Amino acid sequence: MTAQTVQQGDLVTVIGLEVHVQLETNTKIFCSCPTEPADEPNENVCPVCLGLPGALPVLNEAAVEAAVKVGKAIDADIPEETRFHRKNYYYPDLPKNFQITQYDEPICADGELEISVEGERRTVAIERAHLEEDPGSLQHVGGGIDTADYTLVDYNRAGVPLMEIVTAPDFRSPSEVRAFLADLEEVLEYLGVFDAGRDGSLRVDANLSIIPAEETNGDGTIDEEALAAANRTEVKNISSHKGAEKALAYEETRQKNAIQRGRAVEQETRHWDESRGITVSMRSKEEEKDYRYFEEADLPPLRVSDWKEEIAIPELPTARRERFQVEYDLSEEAASKLTSTKQVADFYEDVASEFDPDLAATWVADELLGELNYRDMEITDVEDRLGEVNRLVELVATDEITAKNAREAVLRGMLDDGDEPDTIVEREGLGKTGEDEVQQAVVEAIDENPDAVADYHAGEGGAINFLVGQVMQKTGGSADPGDVNQLLRAELEE
Repeated sequence: MTAQTVQQGDLVTVIGLEVHVQLETNTKIFCSCPTEPADEPNENVCPVCLGLPGALPVLNEAAVEAAVKVGKAIDADIPEETRFHRKNYYYPDLPKNFQITQYDEPICADGELEISVEGERRTVAIERAHLEEDPGSLQHVGGGIDTADYTLVDYNRAGVPLMEIVTAPDFRSPSEVRAFLADLEEVLEYLGVFDAGRDGSLRVDANLSIIPAEETNGDGTIDEEALAAANRTEVKNISSHKGAEKALAYEETRQKNAIQRGRAVEQETRHWDESRGITVSMRSKEEEKDYRYFEEADLPPLRVSDWKEEIAIPELPTARRERFQVEYDLSEEAASKLTSTKQVADFYEDVASEFDPDLAATWVADELLGELNYRDMEITDVEDRLGEVNRLVELVATDEITAKNAREAVLRGMLDDGDEPDTIVEREGLGKTGEDEVQQAVVEAIDENPDAVADYHAGEGGAINFLVGQVMQKTGGSADPGDVNQLLRAELEE
């Protein structure tokens, strides 16, 4: 464990996470119902995921393969044999009144994830990651969980493959939690086992305690006895990185205020009400014994030893980021932008294979991603237009058009109208003006603006910019501003 105490004062915040990740598979974990979003509530259901009598589960191999990939990515131990259990509790979104999950023999254990916190790298310990089925979803009508007029239940989500990733209590601030979730989601997307765009695809339960600062060790770790003595609250219903930071910041403040006023912190489960920005009490905190775990008799033990080594994982974000800095000589900032998603990184490498890596980085990281972000688009929206982007970069690299025109006319025309680069260049007359034409425009601009020429010789810096603008106007913006500047200065000094 490498947790760092980042808060000063009498009290230290301790946070551990249970991150529930929906795995991307075509069908549910124990039946053949599709996992794709349905048009109507309770449409993608069958006797198995509804828990009807006599219906038996059959394990989805794709879900197991996804779990093994996650285990490899977090450097976890993947045992020779694992098994499923029944976790018993009564709640409207769980039609069987028990959840098929993994208890004391999870598919992944003792892993870790290196994350970036305020520019520094550190490691978060992951105690376990196990497979289970997702419950259904509740829709509270007329208010939140504590104020709704009534609640509807949709079982379309019931049975979607879920992986619960449980961290050690390694976090000391809500901002660290947000950084971890961002890095974890990035890894999951690189593995191809997770779709952040799916509603409810990542949900977080967070356990937060406040302990006296003197109970922390010199390296920032905390003994189990100190943690056990501190009452903790579990905050549920967190569904985003930003939401996690806000929910835990609120809960951190609430508990510290209670302690400073001499009041005890109740050990309980609380609900994050995002609309009101507060946590509200749901129930007393359950203990492990309350769930009455016992083995799932309808599923045999799971053995992955014969094929887990054959399951490959791609180059992960941190490794790819470091390689980009070395192989392409990119800055850390550029490498981070270009590895933000696997699709962006793949797209960049395709462009860099044809052009100078720095030029490719400028046009993918700065120009293309900037224009896509402005339009609320993703790199996946232009993946099939790689050839057109390469042609645009080629037009700039060979000085056929100016970088300004390439950005402001061609790239924007490609994204807004779907036109090809050459079509836009020809239609708008964007080809670079010949050197003789530019020189002629320079001479004309000087002759027509004697006041600006006098200002230039008097040392007024803005005069040259005015003259550059005049030349650019005469050439229809097709001259290179840098070349125009040099030509003007040379002509004015004669």
